[in-house]
Amino acid sequence: MPTPEKEKTVAELTESLKSAQSVVLADFRGLTVKQSMRLRRELGAQGVQLRVVKNTLLRKAAEDLGIEGLAQYLTGPTAMAVSTTDLIAPAKVLYTFQRANKEVQLKAGILTGSVITGAQVRTLAELPPREVLLAQVAGGMMAPLYGLASVISAPLRNLAYGLDALSKQRAQAS
Repeated sequence: MPTPEKEKTVAELTESLKSAQSVVLADFRGLTVKQSMRLRRELGAQGVQLRVVKNTLLRKAAEDLGIEGLAQYLTGPTAMAVSTTDLIAPAKVLYTFQRANKEVQLKAGILTGSVITGAQVRTLAELPPREVLLAQVAGGMMAPLYGLASVISAPLRNLAYGLDALSKQRAQAS
């Protein structure tokens, strides 16, 4: 029989998962207190909440929401980084922190209700910032237009070069 405290925790985890844009699960064994505090500060600056969770309670919360495939990643100590506003922030901060602190292992993630692997979390973290992606899309959309403008203006440009060459030729003949 679950205790009222555990039921309350499962309800809180269920609400966190339901309202989350993204969640990243990590194994944090081997971190010092100082490193843990620095990680929490870095995550907090991005609006990400870090919480150490019991695997069985998180598994129950995920099952309650119909999130499948998470149970295989719930072994050992689990820290859950939750963002309700930014899809990429938890992955970026944890991945950057992991590169400096090899003790942290990215287990998996939940992105808008779907489970992703640790490798997919790393791929998500390596994406360029939103502004760069938008600039790349805009550039990709503009490239054909520049090409079209160049093709359309080519006959006029060639006519201007031809008239210029003709006028120089006549000037030399006179």
